[in-house]
Amino acid sequence: MDIYTLAKKTIKEKNGLARNIDFQHNGLNNSQITYLCNRGFLERVRRGYYQLSSDENSSDEAIIAQLFPDGIVCMDSALFHYGYSDRTPLAWTIAFTRSVTRTRLKIKVLALKPYFVPEELFPLGKSEERLNDVKLNIYDRDRTICDCFKYQSKIDSEIFNKAIIAYSKDKKRNIGNLITYAKKMRVYRKMSEIMGVLING
Repeated sequence: MDIYTLAKKTIKEKNGLARNIDFQHNGLNNSQITYLCNRGFLERVRRGYYQLSSDENSSDEAIIAQLFPDGIVCMDSALFHYGYSDRTPLAWTIAFTRSVTRTRLKIKVLALKPYFVPEELFPLGKSEERLNDVKLNIYDRDRTICDCFKYQSKIDSEIFNKAIIAYSKDKKRNIGNLITYAKKMRVYRKMSEIMGVLING
C-alpha cells in the first residue's frame, strides 16, 4: 500500500483528523508525513494534527472533538443546537477554563469564539449531545439560558429575546436547574424578573 493510500486510510479511520502517532501506527514515518504535506496532500490543522487537503467533508464537529475535548459548546452554538436561535453562528462558541493555553485555540480550519470561564463554574450544566453525529460536550438548556443573562451585553438583543422566549416554551426545560445555576452564577435576580413573567404568564 503506497503512502498516499495509507495516509487516506488513517484519516478515514480517525474521522477526518489524524495525529502523527496515528500515521505511525499505520506505517508512516515523520519524513513521509512531511513529504505529503509539502506535496499538498495533507494539511496541518495544528501541531501534530492533520487532515486531507482535498477533504471538504471533514466536519467542524470532528475537529472540535479531537482538538478540544476539554471544551464545552456554549452560547450561540448551543442556542442554535437547542433551536433557541435560528441564526447560524459565524463561529463556534466554546467554553474553556481560564487556565487553558490560548495558543491552542489558534487554528486555521475552524472559526472559533472562546469563552473563558472560572474553574468553579466551568462544569456547571455540562452534558453531552450529538452534533452532526459527533458526541460533544455542551452546556444543557438551563445553563445556556443562564449564560445568556451572564453575557447579555455580548450577544445580539434579538438573539437574547428569542432565546428566552423559546426556552420558556420548551417542555425539556428544568426550572430547578435554572434556579440553581442562576444563583451560583449570580444572575438569579435578573433572570427571575424576566423568566418569571414568561413562564408564569
